[in-house]
Amino acid sequence: MTEARIIEISEPGGPEVLVPARRSVSGPGPGELKLAVEACGVNRPAVMQRQGRYRPPPGASDIPGLEAAVAVGEGVPTTLIGQKLTALCPGGGYASHVTLPWQHALPWPAGFTAVQAAALPETFFTVYGNMVFRGRLKAGERVLIHGGSSGIGTTAIQKARALGAAQIIVTVRTPEKAEACLALGADHALLYPDVAWEDEVLALTDGAGVDVILDMVAGPYVARDQRCLATDGRLVLIASQGGSDARFDATVAMIRRQVITGSTLRPQSVEAKNQLAEGLRRDIWPLLNNGSIAPVIAATFPLDQAAEAHRMMESGKLIGKIVLTTQEP
Repeated sequence: MTEARIIEISEPGGPEVLVPARRSVSGPGPGELKLAVEACGVNRPAVMQRQGRYRPPPGASDIPGLEAAVAVGEGVPTTLIGQKLTALCPGGGYASHVTLPWQHALPWPAGFTAVQAAALPETFFTVYGNMVFRGRLKAGERVLIHGGSSGIGTTAIQKARALGAAQIIVTVRTPEKAEACLALGADHALLYPDVAWEDEVLALTDGAGVDVILDMVAGPYVARDQRCLATDGRLVLIASQGGSDARFDATVAMIRRQVITGSTLRPQSVEAKNQLAEGLRRDIWPLLNNGSIAPVIAATFPLDQAAEAHRMMESGKLIGKIVLTTQEP
């Protein structure tokens, strides 16, 4: 057992319910690593968990945090001991120590800091799983990415460019965010709610629409997405920030062979996450190692200021990823 510094959710509510505490962290068990955490990413699911809108899967830690080896369990390569690793956690990332399946840990890319490495797992697992596995984006295709300046969005822009997308269109709230997305490789940045972005997408694609849409809003966006989704296009839902109730035209979907799909990362099986980790190791880590793509860091906060990090995320006034660091104050 290890006594860890953690962040607890005292009760569902605002950022103020994130409370520094200490707790014993068990393990590692068979097939697990225990990591001494230097930094951990802040993600939208942790905000929703804090609000009481996102329950951890059965068996997962109630401590928020999905990303972050000092000991290994039975069946784990001992060569991992002492390595600098970044990992997808089933939960418990807002802590100085965390236990997780060893296959979900990947080496720090060359030259990365702890903050940069901590910004990778949840975001890159999500983008890779949805843009590549579900969206099947290929070279020469067009893609629309909502929330282009978010951690997910900034990652998706770079991944789409690396895949050889012919046209990358994003939606953002401000001119500053638009400029940042264009600098990362987006071809067009549409300001909402100033424009009817679905009409703009159709105009930019000569009426054909886009082949893949990555949507973290859902709700009222789904019908608008369908309007600008090409024949044989794939609409991939990765969150429901605009609500779970959505409408689409089933007849149009059938006639144009449109696929409406989606996934959320945390409830997926260990085996499914293993496949994503192997894909990242094969397809994405070489790009991180050679500097072709990199996480965009919006801000860092000490672990005991997790509440301030959540306030910043909920403000929407950020470009990229927020990261917590675990150094003792």
